[in-house]
Amino acid sequence: MINKRILIADDMSFYRTALKDVLSRHAYEVVGEAADGAQAVKLAAELKPDIAILDIVMPVKTGLDAAAEIRALNPAIKIVMCSSLGNDAIVAEARSTGASGYIIKPFDDEAVLKALKGC
Repeated sequence: MINKRILIADDMSFYRTALKDVLSRHAYEVVGEAADGAQAVKLAAELKPDIAILDIVMPVKTGLDAAAEIRALNPAIKIVMCSSLGNDAIVAEARSTGASGYIIKPFDDEAVLKALKGC
């Protein structure tokens, strides 16, 4: 199996670290980390990850805005949204950006792997 290369974007370092830990335990490679949406778009263009995990609520640029820009730059990059907001409207909006999965915080290994399954 080829390891998927992942970019993580979340303004809270705690969640970036937690995601990185889960992913490394399951043979994913974290190639970059961003603390805001604008940085996520920049890193996605530079690093060309297979998957970008984006928090919805971030400074400078939201995860939803970043997702749209990343998809425009490279439609092959799969998007997984991550948020403590788990209501149906937010999940539907995330899916409308082309998100392949959705992780609700707080998360465990199983929730992260389930969200990545379609990627």
